[in-house]
Amino acid sequence: MTSVDELTTLVGSALDDACASVLGTAPAFADRYPDDTTRDNLYPVRPADATHAAGANRGWTTSFPAGIAWLGWELTGDAALREAGLRHLRDFDRRVREGDDLETHDLGFLYTLACVAPSRLLAPAADAGDAEAAAAVATGRDAALAAADHLMGRLLEPAGIVQAWGDLTDPAQRGRTIIDSLMNMPLLTWAGRQTGDPRYDDAVRRHTAQLREHILRADDSTFHTFYWDAATGEPLRGATEQGAFDDSCWSRGQAWGIYGFTLNHEATGDPLLLDAARRCADYFLDHLPADAVPFWDLAYGDGSGQPRDSSAAAIAVCGLHELARVEADPDRAERYAAQAVRILRGLVAGYTPTAEGVASDALLLHSVYDAPKGNGVDEGSLWGDYFYLEALVRHARPEWVRYW
Repeated sequence: MTSVDELTTLVGSALDDACASVLGTAPAFADRYPDDTTRDNLYPVRPADATHAAGANRGWTTSFPAGIAWLGWELTGDAALREAGLRHLRDFDRRVREGDDLETHDLGFLYTLACVAPSRLLAPAADAGDAEAAAAVATGRDAALAAADHLMGRLLEPAGIVQAWGDLTDPAQRGRTIIDSLMNMPLLTWAGRQTGDPRYDDAVRRHTAQLREHILRADDSTFHTFYWDAATGEPLRGATEQGAFDDSCWSRGQAWGIYGFTLNHEATGDPLLLDAARRCADYFLDHLPADAVPFWDLAYGDGSGQPRDSSAAAIAVCGLHELARVEADPDRAERYAAQAVRILRGLVAGYTPTAEGVASDALLLHSVYDAPKGNGVDEGSLWGDYFYLEALVRHARPEWVRYW
């Protein structure tokens, strides 16, 4: 068997396993949302808080089950997965209309997967006269545009950055953004294309330029988070929230940098963002352990005894695949594509329930949410599952159109 045939078989088998899991869990996840991470390899129901019942649509991760349902529907055509995706769409429409838990930049994660993706995927059926699809397309578009407008409300002048977390008057969060925000910008890019309003594209250009200039360090590693003076726009300092220490390199953040800078280069045409994506990719690849799945912070390597973060690997695979697709230098493109395959092989071979022979409703094991706080360490995660499935789809179906 050639290496190409071997990879095709490996990815095909992994996709079969993933689809079987998605078919079993996605319909249930659409009725009561699971928590961010597993507990002992199984997802508990998202806990209640002061204003939400158990299983409610709150937080930044609830769109990943929606994204998984739509990927599963694209792969299988299963009607139950389409219905699960539609139930998500309707609840996200309710969430934005009611102003329910919207004080976050993660509206991009939430509404890109839950509303923008199905609006595109169902458009052909809507055009063919499917009334349910037509209603979903309209609802998804309206909800996503409303979310984009909420996100625009977080743009801070004169810094030109979108604040990450919390009420805009909170002094602890004022002027703060994080590297994850790069993945929230595609919602604004989409909104600009839908409406023709240049405000959205201008916000994307300004925000991503600030991150390129300040969150990306001279050695090509990244800060998790960076602060600006909200009144003057002066850049202040970098720090971490989930990395090992302020001047280390949080693995998942570096993976967000690979994928996010690439996507925003495609959106803006800014060659400096492409250079930033390359720099993030090269640093990430140069700090991988032997099996190509990083520890939770790139400060750690083989022999450290630290937990891995498989979700960082899955995000990086998607980012490297996209970077290889847009890279004009053939040697660089070949390297990024080959390394994406290497990391994906590592995930399939050692980080799935099938590989370990364990019962789990996660698609990918051994993720880390927030190691410093002891939150979701060595568990499955909703984002890890989504990006692992996206990575498999990218390699199995080169014609697949990304949701971001």
